Amino acid sequence: MPKNRFRTSEEVSYGAQSSVLRRASIGGAVLAVLVAVAGLVAYLARPHGSAPAKPSPTSASAAPASPAPAATSDKAGAVPSPPGTSDPVVFAKAATKVLWSYDTRSSSQAEQLAGLRRWMTDEKKYADWKSVAEQVPGPVLWSRMRDNGQHASATVGEGHFPQAFKTALAQDPGSITQAYVYAVTVTGKQTLAWKSSGSGAEARSTTLAVQCRPHHDCALSAVLPSVAP
Repeated sequence: MPKNRFRTSEEVSYGAQSSVLRRASIGGAVLAVLVAVAGLVAYLARPHGSAPAKPSPTSASAAPASPAPAATSDKAGAVPSPPGTSDPVVFAKAATKVLWSYDTRSSSQAEQLAGLRRWMTDEKKYADWKSVAEQVPGPVLWSRMRDNGQHASATVGEGHFPQAFKTALAQDPGSITQAYVYAVTVTGKQTLAWKSSGSGAEARSTTLAVQCRPHHDCALSAVLPSVAP
């Protein structure tokens, strides 16, 4: 079973180490309070010009962040459209399945990004596209994975509001009404396959920031840099 969810036959890692290091220094957001209502809103509303931390030498193989694709320049590939739901947990589970699924044999890296872009909130103040784009391998790594015929599917299990988020919301119920952004942690399994009958699977979990304004369908705001229990 592969140790990394985007490992190729050359042992190329699509790990999240450098991503975590970069996000840890952005906008003064403290990882320990990201799942609290005030911390979550502050993280998403931070100045987009904040400088990211330099990646460590040990994480040089991680894929660089990809820019947001133009809305009309790329096809959406095989990425399905977001569901029409006002339930943040239902939406987060659907988004997680999309984030953990890909097929390099039939879709380009640009098409994968374009498909994910449709899941994002259109409120720029609360949209962290970079954190979502970083879930997709860069163009070079995607090309190597395509040479191997690599593809992945996902089985999503449980989704819930992290305890810290529920506690913060209970202490200040009105705080959610500024952005209506919810933290949701989702668990499941990703299954990989590639040429020569290669395959593997691993249990995974992630915490997403989901915006669900009243009388509107939910949309994705961000993938948080650490999993909140």
